[in-house]
Amino acid sequence: MSDMRDVVIVGGGHNALVAAAYLAGAGRSVTVLERQGHLGGAAISAEVFDGVGARLSRYSYLVSLLPERIRRELRLELELARRRYSSYTPLPGTDRGLLVDTGDPEATAAGFAAVGAASDLAAWDAFGADTSRLASGIWPTVTDPLLTRSEARRAVGDERVWAELVEAPIGQTVERRFADDLVRGVVLTDALIGTFAPAVDPTLAANRCFLYHVIGGGTGHWDVPVGGMGAVTGALTRAARAAGAELVTGAEVTAVSPDGEVVYRSGDEERRIAGRVVLSGVAPHELARLLGETSVRPEGAQVKVNLLLRRLPLLRDASVDPAAAFAGTFHVHEGFAALDAAHAAASAGSVPDPIPLESYCHSLTDPGILAPELREAGAQTLTVFALQVPDRLLEGRDPDAARAELQSAVLRSLDSVLDEPVEQLLWTDAQGRPCIETATTRDLEASLRMPGGNIFHGPLSWPWAEDDEPLSTPAERWGVATAHERILLCGSGSRRGGAVSGLGGYHAAMAVLEG
Repeated sequence: MSDMRDVVIVGGGHNALVAAAYLAGAGRSVTVLERQGHLGGAAISAEVFDGVGARLSRYSYLVSLLPERIRRELRLELELARRRYSSYTPLPGTDRGLLVDTGDPEATAAGFAAVGAASDLAAWDAFGADTSRLASGIWPTVTDPLLTRSEARRAVGDERVWAELVEAPIGQTVERRFADDLVRGVVLTDALIGTFAPAVDPTLAANRCFLYHVIGGGTGHWDVPVGGMGAVTGALTRAARAAGAELVTGAEVTAVSPDGEVVYRSGDEERRIAGRVVLSGVAPHELARLLGETSVRPEGAQVKVNLLLRRLPLLRDASVDPAAAFAGTFHVHEGFAALDAAHAAASAGSVPDPIPLESYCHSLTDPGILAPELREAGAQTLTVFALQVPDRLLEGRDPDAARAELQSAVLRSLDSVLDEPVEQLLWTDAQGRPCIETATTRDLEASLRMPGGNIFHGPLSWPWAEDDEPLSTPAERWGVATAHERILLCGSGSRRGGAVSGLGGYHAAMAVLEG
């Protein structure tokens, strides 16, 4: 006879913790089962370098889509720090670059002029106003049941903005609105982070990715979690425990049945538990495996590299302080043509050369993630995220060899726009090894059970329902339905999931409470 709970949650990521906190707080009996020895999934911090007191956001690293409503209702003790500098983009082969300084419009204008794109400044401002219009219409709806497409269109309230950002390929809109290749690329990157697509994507997958990157908080700002991403998990864990949820780690779920029974292993023992409702915090493809069903394996398209440096690297552009360039998003080889060429190379089976990437320095905004001795020595972190590197490039490859090749490609790409090799600046750990950690799509699949290394758990969906879509059940209205009545999605693979938002967990909890 299985133990019975009101709710059993498979997976202990941040969304699962959100759902557990809400449901236990509403009086439901809740058990969370997490395979690993810690909670948080991809939203964790860790000292990844032996004997080095640097607590890095190991996988996820910035926060934009976590609603204030969730923070307020769960009384999360969490601080998010705003970055002054939006981005810096070196013009490859030159000693010039584009600095976007949100605190100084004149400095931003000078940055556009420095790369010969002064004529695009007005277009930049106008485009920002359009994305703000999109955000102000869509963001307030994310904690409500799904709108229909027609309702979402009315909420945006601007037919031109809707047509250009939702219905036309975003790359096509970017090409039409901007003249300079470098500026076009800076705008386009938000459409390609974690999404493998050409510059002009007729499938509109890039548009969906772009939308989620620009609506967060109604502003599109991406903030630094003070204390690292583990601070988010810590706050949610405390909220779930305080509400009375049972959080079980080291519990690997091996099977789920449509009637709510969950089989899991704890140590060498097989156990069974049943839920009146089962929430799935794992990817839909992984849930299908646990149910004994088949599904299409999704594909991720990125490489994540964590570095600890003795200091920030020097730039070729002597007019810009590295502390300004790396405080925001540092774009490398992400011009419009370069992004499209990288997609073409990867589609043909080759690692892009150069790899387009972006990086930022967490410790500039939040130095507390470093031990005092590291701060005193001037050490800084560097988080690098490479684009257009689909999982298919690792098919049949030795994982260690593939990881080494991609790490070298990332370092080459970064070095090409710096005034010194970044590898020479790496801190060394207690064993004398350089402090660099690289995670490929296969590493994400192995460690986090993200199929294909897809950071969104699968293809992103529009944050609304189609006009003819059934919305008769609470699960359908909240975008968490599966083919099985007693099983709901509660992770990043839910209708409005993706990124560290808590929305998948919130929507699942609301569907359960409404049912």
